[in-house]
Amino acid sequence: MIVGIPTETLPGERRVATIPATVPALTKTGLDVLLETGAGTAAGFPDSAYIEKGARIATDRAQVFAEAQTILQVRALGANPVHGRPDLDRLRTGQIVIGFSEPLGEPHAARDLAERGVTAFSMELIPRITRAQSMDALSSMATVSGYKAVLMAAEALPRMFPMLMTAAGTVTPARVFVVGAGVAGLQAIASARRLGAKVEAYDVRPAVKEQVESLGATFVDLPLDTDTSEDAGGYAKAQDEDFYTRQREMMSRVVAASDVVITTALIPGRPAPVLITDEMVAGMSAGSVVVDLAAERGGNVEPSRPDETVVAHGVTIVGPTNLPATVPYHASQMYAKNLSTLLLHLVSDGMLQLDLSDEITQGTLVSHDGEVLHPRVRELLAAD
Repeated sequence: MIVGIPTETLPGERRVATIPATVPALTKTGLDVLLETGAGTAAGFPDSAYIEKGARIATDRAQVFAEAQTILQVRALGANPVHGRPDLDRLRTGQIVIGFSEPLGEPHAARDLAERGVTAFSMELIPRITRAQSMDALSSMATVSGYKAVLMAAEALPRMFPMLMTAAGTVTPARVFVVGAGVAGLQAIASARRLGAKVEAYDVRPAVKEQVESLGATFVDLPLDTDTSEDAGGYAKAQDEDFYTRQREMMSRVVAASDVVITTALIPGRPAPVLITDEMVAGMSAGSVVVDLAAERGGNVEPSRPDETVVAHGVTIVGPTNLPATVPYHASQMYAKNLSTLLLHLVSDGMLQLDLSDEITQGTLVSHDGEVLHPRVRELLAAD
């Protein structure tokens, strides 16, 4: 089976779906890796490095789609709705596409792929079970985002993070408040602590308190009663507006006392909850910084805007939408490992073998044989 790696077409996307180091694991199982020329260049991987590891380089994009039975991407159609649209005409019945595809946010793209007869797997849908941990691309990319968010905040903040004892006096540490202690939040906590900041963190899931404290941060305990803070996959569940109102009221004091606030709260398939209102931003000291990692999904911070830096009430609010692409070398390294592990799980004797009784296969398969198969995506299409 030929596995094709096209160049990513979303503006600013510098990652690549496969790196030279993962090619041998694929070729050893009988797979032939065909790469669009220059696909890895922006991430720091030249064509020559792929050739040395046994991959072939295609003359153009059309050749990749024409020859490959399986296409591996960072951003497939749903996650690249405009610039990925031309590739739809290049796909054919029976072809396999694996990548991020936003099936819960862009279900119509899943339907378009199904109508082309494409078998599509979504990396967002990797189940959070032990044997799928090495395939969990969302966690890998969240790690990069949490790290980079702290660096962005440190650059924008008009003060240093660490406490310093100098001949000119003592420099007090910056106070950082991380909202959401998932993978991105925990990495943000760890990175801010390494820079010397005093860190506090909050999550609607009380079970993460131990993880927050193990990184040297203080867990902010808000007395909000909820027995349904976490879903079966370990993600935070959406709450009603009354809950968020009480949460914002209790959080205001911590936000006002912070020099940096980093928000990371996302609900799969739903708009991001607004956790920091404009009024709360107004309560912060001038020069403070907010980094909203949920800006692409509507934002946790009321004044934030996707891919913009906004100054409101003297506070700088940054809304990045694709931080992993700003660290493309290591982001690609992690993503390629996640993706190749899933592909090898699906392949036997050099060909795709669909075992719909397998939890990983069943959970990630979006479309096959002309139909959208994933239950949640089908529900979204039916409700449209």
